[in-house]
Amino acid sequence: MGSIKQVQVTFDCAEPERVARFWCEVLGYVVPPPPEGFASWGEFDRSLPPERQGAAFACVDPSGVGPRLFFQRVPEGKVVKNRVHLDVRVGTGLVGAERLAALEAESARLVALGAVQERVLLADEFNESCIGMQDVEGNEFCID
Repeated sequence: MGSIKQVQVTFDCAEPERVARFWCEVLGYVVPPPPEGFASWGEFDRSLPPERQGAAFACVDPSGVGPRLFFQRVPEGKVVKNRVHLDVRVGTGLVGAERLAALEAESARLVALGAVQERVLLADEFNESCIGMQDVEGNEFCID
């Protein structure tokens, strides 16, 4: 049996810090402290060669339980549907109208942050209810 490994989820994007700060708000994540010797991430970023400035950003679960999220700048834009996406669990333990109300409230909060609601999928015998969303750069995710 292999040892348990930590997981990092990496996003390709055009504006790493913008997307990272969106996900901090969605998940309650925080920006980790800058590297030793730097008072801020801005100071660290300015120390890099111009072509690397603004090229990456990260956020972490303050409890240390969830995976680190890493955002890297890429030259190409998003063209097709994500093959992997995050499901943000907000309605666990709720059923029926309470669950739908929790999902709708979270959708409204995320839309105010810049997300786009794509579709609402109501529960059937195979799936839980969920709302399909896109983050500030069009990456799909669900709230369920």
